[in-house]
Amino acid sequence: MSILINKNTKVITQGITGKTGQFHTKMCREYANGKNCFVAGVTPGKGGQDFEGIPIYNSVKDAKSATGATVSVIYVPPPYAAAAIDEAVDADLDLVICITEGIPVRDMVKTRYKMQGKKTILLGPNCPGTITPDEIKIGIMPGHIHKKGRIGVVSRSGTLTYEAVGQLTALGLGQSSAVGIGGDPVNGLKHIDILKMFNDDPETDAVIMIGEIGGTDEEAAAHWIKANMKKPVVGFIAGVTAPPGKRMGHAGAIISGGKGTAQEKLAVMEACGMKVTRNPAEMGKLLKSVL
Repeated sequence: MSILINKNTKVITQGITGKTGQFHTKMCREYANGKNCFVAGVTPGKGGQDFEGIPIYNSVKDAKSATGATVSVIYVPPPYAAAAIDEAVDADLDLVICITEGIPVRDMVKTRYKMQGKKTILLGPNCPGTITPDEIKIGIMPGHIHKKGRIGVVSRSGTLTYEAVGQLTALGLGQSSAVGIGGDPVNGLKHIDILKMFNDDPETDAVIMIGEIGGTDEEAAAHWIKANMKKPVVGFIAGVTAPPGKRMGHAGAIISGGKGTAQEKLAVMEACGMKVTRNPAEMGKLLKSVL
């Protein structure tokens, strides 16, 4: 059991004829069961061609009906990426994973509005994707640092996802799934959504939750954990030294009106009974201490 994806998931790459789409599709195919999972690509106007044996279609609808794929991953440039999400939602896919960084916020607001009442769930944008170790990776994370196991990882930061995973693997602790939710202000799945999935997953024993300054998603997640979570969750918030009003890294990482500081988030998480660390090098050790 894993969350979101497994070795039988069939995947479409939207933007497969671009350099980034080709590079990462190749990497994902070479990981675990990737060869059987990546079944189609989509680039409008390039239908009928193929990329290393993966057939290319003009639309997501065509790719889905030809292959039975239920998930798409998007490497489309920022001006067109929201439209690519819309197309996947219109094709009624189960899950869309958008890797693209720099999508205009206004585009994403429209896309999120259009998604209301639809079955498709969105991971990202501006995220590294998700991986179920030794089964499938969809995204840009380095596969070799992951190890199959029973710890869930959910993070707003891509590189800190890899950092947490690397620490866990070094301590001999594998991961059930690692999910990067992305750092944009308007995105799909939040910490809380992934935590619910980990809570219900019989093969996840504990979770590392990594947040960033900006917004109040981590606080909401902490309150949910206190009320509902049956498994230990440890936390880290990036941006302890960030000055208020200055955007740091991710588009969503900005402290405004006194809300969204790292200290505030950490205080709420601690008040909700979570163990937190202020040192990113200690995430794995902290998790091991609660098992």
